[in-house]
Amino acid sequence: MKKLRVMMLVHPEMEPLDHLTDRKDPQYLKRETEIDVKRALLKLGHEVLVVKVHDELQPMRTAIEQWQPDIAFNLLEDFAGDGAQDFYVASYLHMAGIPFTGCNPRGMMLARDKALSKKILHYHHIKVPEFRIFPYGKTIKANKLRDLPYPLIVKSNIEQGSVGIAQASYVNNAGELLSRVEQLHDMTRGDAIAEQYINGRELYVGVMGNQRLEVLPIRELSFDEKATQEQRIATYKVKWNDRYRDKIGFKYCFAKGLHNSTRAKIETLAKRIYRKLLLSGYARLDLRMDKGGDVYVLEANPNAAITHDDDLALAAKKAGYKYENLIERLLRLGLQARSA
Repeated sequence: MKKLRVMMLVHPEMEPLDHLTDRKDPQYLKRETEIDVKRALLKLGHEVLVVKVHDELQPMRTAIEQWQPDIAFNLLEDFAGDGAQDFYVASYLHMAGIPFTGCNPRGMMLARDKALSKKILHYHHIKVPEFRIFPYGKTIKANKLRDLPYPLIVKSNIEQGSVGIAQASYVNNAGELLSRVEQLHDMTRGDAIAEQYINGRELYVGVMGNQRLEVLPIRELSFDEKATQEQRIATYKVKWNDRYRDKIGFKYCFAKGLHNSTRAKIETLAKRIYRKLLLSGYARLDLRMDKGGDVYVLEANPNAAITHDDDLALAAKKAGYKYENLIERLLRLGLQARSA
């Protein structure tokens, strides 16, 4: 691959400062993805220009006009602090004629909205948990709480990274549901979604590609055998606190004990999900497999986390990609998407 001029898009508070070298430093950990990606790009021989973006497109426009990048490496998870607007950045890059890594704008918009993505998948006969949406700012009517398949998991309809998910998100009745929805409305200032709890294994499937898709080895959040049903959820604390995860006996690992036929079924399903939601670049799909072997889609995460020790990067490593090779692969996919 020829050497590229890579415009690396980051949130201002995530700037990969060169003086940070201690991986235990909280400031390093905060920027770990950005540091990992920048180091990999430089190691591959590419030129890198870090561009900080918050609520204005001007920094990107200036960089495009003055530096003329070959491609943008998009590490933005929101625009102006609003996760629902992250696809605007990709839209701008597309209109400006600049190739970029990760998902296209339409796929980002469809996947970001959990309710919308479930409706699309259900239409295509792909299993999703039964759900209800509770719009922010609207009075919750009593009939909205009836005939629901309790227990339910209550979470933000837009936010990613398990934001707003805690043990209290597991609700058994209308009273608990109403209380948690109101808490989540106050916390996120956005819509809440309550979805049927699927009792089973939580699986994570990484997919890379545009037209031709590559499904990476399946990862799993393994629960402690003593954990109760309501404890077996990927809360924010479980996702982001290593010590807490060790304390309760949960761990992220590669899925074990899956028959070859089951793996093949999941891989085929992953490709269908990816295509039906118009995804491109790379994504991580969050699934639940119940005790009967039925697989349900919880959500799709385009532009999933790619720190060296995140699920997607570890799965890519098992598939034969060194970290630098993974970053190179994402660049190639970005360039191919533009030329397609």
